[in-house]
Amino acid sequence: MPQRALLYRRPSEPQAIEIVFDRSIYLVRVRRHRQARRYTLRIQSATREVVLTIPPRGTLKEAREFAQKHGGWIAARLDRLPKAAPFAEGVIVPLRGTPHRITHRRDVRGTVWTGADADGNRLLCVTGNAPHIDRRINDFLRREAKRDLEAASLHYADMLGVRVKRVSVRDQSSRWGSCSTSGVLSFSWRLILAPSAVLKYLAAHEVAHLVEMNHSARFWRLVQRLCPDHERAKIWLDVHGTDLHRYGLPDTSREFG
Repeated sequence: MPQRALLYRRPSEPQAIEIVFDRSIYLVRVRRHRQARRYTLRIQSATREVVLTIPPRGTLKEAREFAQKHGGWIAARLDRLPKAAPFAEGVIVPLRGTPHRITHRRDVRGTVWTGADADGNRLLCVTGNAPHIDRRINDFLRREAKRDLEAASLHYADMLGVRVKRVSVRDQSSRWGSCSTSGVLSFSWRLILAPSAVLKYLAAHEVAHLVEMNHSARFWRLVQRLCPDHERAKIWLDVHGTDLHRYGLPDTSREFG
């Protein structure tokens, strides 16, 4: 193997390390980058992941010391982000913009459904054993997202006389939707958490790209034609979009002692 390749090869390095600050433990993902000149830390706001970049000649010992030295910065940045809301009993999750409390109905038949309590509060009911709540809620929300996004996309495509090849939903952290030249539309499943008008705007936005693969004035005229209230939906995403990424995420810190 060439010496240059050996310089970057660290087969025994862990993918993540733990640091302690103020009686809490934080998980930090480590990545080695051959173009990095120094140790750097960053927080991915959508996933709440802490990432430590190591330069080619850096050591894991120095990296750990660097992360530990900046434990206060990590804690402060994470604390400023919206709190993680894992899919668990009692957690309130928005569905189409309406708050629903996750309620575990272990001995009832079925999987996941919506309902209401005696006071009219909306519920998201889930059956099965407690360890399966997260997966079942996640699967349910993805199915609902795909159903709503397919319906909206096909409706807008019919308005423009274009064809949608396929609609897929994923957990995209950097964008809400995308459109390929082949007619495949991809969306974040988290749009099902937003008000329906926001989901419909994103569908209209990506369908408009089937005609105009750009953000020209002509493109925005198409969006306006499909979704006259799109400006309000855009503002909602700018203000509340980041908050949608906290649902279904585990809390990456834990206390000890």
